[in-house]
Amino acid sequence: MTDLSALETELVNAIAAASDEAALEAVRVAALGKAGSISGLLKTLGAMTPDERKEKGPLINGLRDRVTEALTTKRDALKSAALDQRLQSERVDVTLPLPQSPAARGRIHPISQVIDELTTIFADMGFSVAEGSDIETDFFNFTALNFPVGHPAREMHDTFFFNPDEKGERKLLRTHTSPVQIHTMMSVKPPLRVIIPGRTYRCDSDQTHTPMFHQVEGLVIDKGSHLGHLKWILAEFCKSFFEVDDVKMRFRPSFFPFTEPSVEVDIQCSRKGGEIRFGEGEDWLEILGCGMVHPNVIRNCGLDPDEYQGFAWGMGIDRIAMLKYGMPDLRPFFEADLRWLSHYGFRPLDLPTLAGGLSV
Repeated sequence: MTDLSALETELVNAIAAASDEAALEAVRVAALGKAGSISGLLKTLGAMTPDERKEKGPLINGLRDRVTEALTTKRDALKSAALDQRLQSERVDVTLPLPQSPAARGRIHPISQVIDELTTIFADMGFSVAEGSDIETDFFNFTALNFPVGHPAREMHDTFFFNPDEKGERKLLRTHTSPVQIHTMMSVKPPLRVIIPGRTYRCDSDQTHTPMFHQVEGLVIDKGSHLGHLKWILAEFCKSFFEVDDVKMRFRPSFFPFTEPSVEVDIQCSRKGGEIRFGEGEDWLEILGCGMVHPNVIRNCGLDPDEYQGFAWGMGIDRIAMLKYGMPDLRPFFEADLRWLSHYGFRPLDLPTLAGGLSV
C-alpha cells in the first residue's frame, strides 16, 4: 500500500503551492477525482479482509478528510486574495457626479414644446384642439376655402400632388391646416372655438422654409363674433407666448381667398444687438395672417352666412419657435442632431403652465 504519510505530505505541498483556483482544482482532481490517488485507495477497501478494512479504513478516510479541509481552506484564501486584488484595481471615485437618468438626459423637441404652449394658452381662452389628415382632396384644401380655379397655390410647384386615382382625381399633401376648419364646420354645429396645430407641405426649401413644416390655425364661428374679438385674442396670445407684460400690434390690410376682410399682423419688437425682443423697441415684425371667414367658405360648409360669421388666423409654429428661442435656421429642426436637441430641447417633466411659466 502507498505510504499514506508521504502521500499526504505531497498533496499538502501541492495545495500550498497552488497559485490560483485553476491550479488548486487540478490538485483536487489528482487526489479526489475518479482516477485520483486517494480515490484509488478508497477503492481498495472492498478487496480487504474485515480486519484489514478495520485498520486501513480510518487511515484512508482521515487522509481524505484532511486533504478536503486543506483544499477548502486554500480555496477560501485564494478567493479572498482575488477579491482584494479586484478591489484594489477597480476602485470607484465616490466624488464623481452620478450619471444622468434617461429622464434627465431626454429632451422634448422645440416643436412639441411650442405646441404644448399654444394648447395651454388657447385652452385657457376656451379653445379645443381639432386635428385632421395630412392627405386631402382638392375640395377641402382649395375649393371649399374659396380658392378659384387657376389660383397659383394649386400649381405643381407649390403643392405635392399624388397620382390620379381610378376616378381621375388627385389627392395631395395639405398645404395648410385650413382643411380641418372645413371638416370641423361641416361636422360640428356652431358655436365653434378651435385651434388646429399640425404638419403642412409645400415645395420650398431654404434657411427659413422646409418642404414639411408646422402651422397652427384658429377658428371662431358664432353669431356675434367680430374683428375686435380677434384682436383681443391675438394680443393676449402674444403676451402669454412671448411672456411679456404688453405688446403693441399693427394690423395691415391684405388678401387671402378664405377671409374677407383679411389682415396681416405685425408686432412691436427691438432688433438691437442682433437679438429680437418683443414688447419693446420701435421695429415691427410680421407674425401671422388673419381675417373674417369669407361668406363663401361658410356657405360651402352648409352654414348660412347671414346667420353665422366668424374669424380665423394662422401662423407658422416653426417660425414663432425660432423667434422665441433664438434659433437662426429652420433646417436643424428636422435633422435629428442630438447635439442640437440637447441644446434647444426641453426637459420632459417641465410641462408648460400659465401659472408656472411656459418655458421654465
